[in-house]
Amino acid sequence: MTQIREKVDVCVVGAGHAGCEAALACARMGLETVIFTVSVDSIALMPCNPNIGGSSKGHLVREIDALGGEMGKNIDKTFIQSKMLNLSKGPAVHSLRAQADKAEYTRSMRKVLENQEHLIIKQAEVCELLAEEIPGTEDENGICRKKITGVKIFTGAVYEAKAVILCTGTYLNARCLCGEAITHTGPNGLQAANYLTDSLKNLGVSMRRFKTGTPARMDRRSIDFSRMEEQFGDEKVVPFSFSTNPEDVQIRQDSCWLTYTNEKTHEIIRSNLDRSPIYAGIIEGTGPRYCPSIEDKVVKFADKERHQVFLEPEGRHTNEMYVGGMSSSLPEDVQLAMYRTVPGLEHCRIVRNAYAIEYDCIDAGQLYPTLEFKKIDGLFSAGQFNGSSGYEEAAAQGILAGINAGRKCQQKEPFVIDRSEGYLGVLVDDLVTKENFEPYRMMTSRAEYRLLLRQDNADIRLRRKGYEAGLVSEEQMQHLIQKEEMIAQEIRRLQKVVIGASAANQAFLEKHGSNLLKTGATLAELMCRPELSYEVLAEIDPDRKPVPEEVLEQVEIEIKYQGYIERQQRQVEQFKKMEKKKIPESINYDDIPSLRLEARQKLKQFRPVSVGQASRISGVSPADISVLLVYLEQLAYHRGEKQA
Repeated sequence: MTQIREKVDVCVVGAGHAGCEAALACARMGLETVIFTVSVDSIALMPCNPNIGGSSKGHLVREIDALGGEMGKNIDKTFIQSKMLNLSKGPAVHSLRAQADKAEYTRSMRKVLENQEHLIIKQAEVCELLAEEIPGTEDENGICRKKITGVKIFTGAVYEAKAVILCTGTYLNARCLCGEAITHTGPNGLQAANYLTDSLKNLGVSMRRFKTGTPARMDRRSIDFSRMEEQFGDEKVVPFSFSTNPEDVQIRQDSCWLTYTNEKTHEIIRSNLDRSPIYAGIIEGTGPRYCPSIEDKVVKFADKERHQVFLEPEGRHTNEMYVGGMSSSLPEDVQLAMYRTVPGLEHCRIVRNAYAIEYDCIDAGQLYPTLEFKKIDGLFSAGQFNGSSGYEEAAAQGILAGINAGRKCQQKEPFVIDRSEGYLGVLVDDLVTKENFEPYRMMTSRAEYRLLLRQDNADIRLRRKGYEAGLVSEEQMQHLIQKEEMIAQEIRRLQKVVIGASAANQAFLEKHGSNLLKTGATLAELMCRPELSYEVLAEIDPDRKPVPEEVLEQVEIEIKYQGYIERQQRQVEQFKKMEKKKIPESINYDDIPSLRLEARQKLKQFRPVSVGQASRISGVSPADISVLLVYLEQLAYHRGEKQA
């Protein structure tokens, strides 16, 4: 039998949110790319919640867009409701969230992939990774590093490649559980990938098993919305993408609905816990702490009398409604009884049952910050396969892995975003330096420099990096430069314009509940007062000229939070010093006698690339870092002597 052999630059395995961004990044860098999926109809599928963004996740979508990714543009084209969250708090935690039309989101992303130059879509299951040993790279156990050479699909066809990106999501050895009913499928009843895990293990990759879940979908016609609270979108919609014209997203929006569980709901759940795969010991995998099932909520928060339930439309052309906040793996009869205790759902009809899904993934400590495997040259991975959760986390890793796989093929320097540059940097750093025993979820509290890493300035932070990678156009780059010039110009003007203590100015301040002036003050100084804003001050600003809203927003934040921003920038400078102290790949931690045993074990396990990264590994103390710094200085000194 003749075996088909094809040659490409990059193979992307999986066409979920991570795979789409990875494949598009590689293709847009001019590399011949093939993306494999078990179903072409499931490209960019949303198997769980029908939304993009949310607290901290909105930041990631903006960062993907700033780098030249597609998620932000796609949700701007296909959303049905949009809302800016956390507006009562400071700008650091403002996060955009949009309800998607699921079917349209998938169709739209598929169209982008189908029309992307240098990109081929292939419906096939990848069952084997092909690799060869690199001579002379034996470790202390005599095991050589390997180099990826391609993939083999189930039909036997081989695709030779310089790099492979694994974006398998929740499909590896997947099984779905609904009470006693267990099906060995991926999400939404799609085909699972049952062969790749063995291939990974044969290459020395350490695997683990995680679990996630999804709630039921209801028939809209069986829901009594009069018993629920209507939730509207924002009157003025803010787009996700910096390239989207704000006028294009001012559309008619669909409503969502809020209701609550009650004691009767909880009683049904408690009396049927023995039939829940989670509590019956049937589920092996670890579930996400920050997105628990309703069973977990009732058990772990027993003092709570009720839990929020959001009814969200799955799209404009379907009657399916997503029951947010009530994911479950209970049997179908229990699910129906449980849901029907919730106000508004008394007569509900289930279209799709809730279920839990278990799948194989990896410990991301096996990866460099570029998302390349430390022991397998040219093999990258992204998304839930790396032990994370969420569409946005997956897409963010996808674009990073795609850029790095592309640069590997082009023999260019690795592309890394650190914790001070983006939420994407925080996400990846947490994955590769911490032992995550449950699906990782991004949160604003994880970012120590979050005042600098706001969603509104993602383009200012990361657009240049996207341009250097070849994903941002010259036109987009010039727009950013003009925007930055306008911001700087307007800030300088506000710092120069002095407002005197005239009767008219004092009356203006009194009207807005602001302290009267004893002497002159600049407009910038007045803007620092909580009750005064850029817009309010227009009344006493003699030279005010119209500026774009995106410029106005940056001017206001930069001036109002100047002191806090400068303090965080000083902290970043200290952080950068530690990141610049690189650790040689050949270092032998057994040669450092003063290191504690736990620290030595952890450093050998994670092989950090810098002292900064080493300091964030659980089990490595500040005292261990001091010992490591002294050793590195001695190493550098002796190397210098030898060179001399």
